[in-house]
Amino acid sequence: MFVLELTYTAPVERVDALMAEHITWLDEQYAAGVFIASGRKNPRDGGVILAVGEERAAIEKIAAADPFAAHGVCAYRITEFIATKTAPALTPYRQQLP
Repeated sequence: MFVLELTYTAPVERVDALMAEHITWLDEQYAAGVFIASGRKNPRDGGVILAVGEERAAIEKIAAADPFAAHGVCAYRITEFIATKTAPALTPYRQQLP
């Protein structure tokens, strides 16, 4: 599992100008089963996405395709972790330690 932390690197007006494209990209990743939660940080200086996947390189490629990243209005920090404990609704995403 991965935590994708976005930090805006441009004024929020530039971010807002790309919001519709970003939401379309998010929707595609939800439909593909990659994203399971996302939202704005508070204060609004970026966002957070919870993603599932086996390969970090695949998640990095998805993040690079975000219109925010492609247009240089945010930077990504990607943290991989092993979700050994979850809420009942997230049971399908539980992982075993290697």
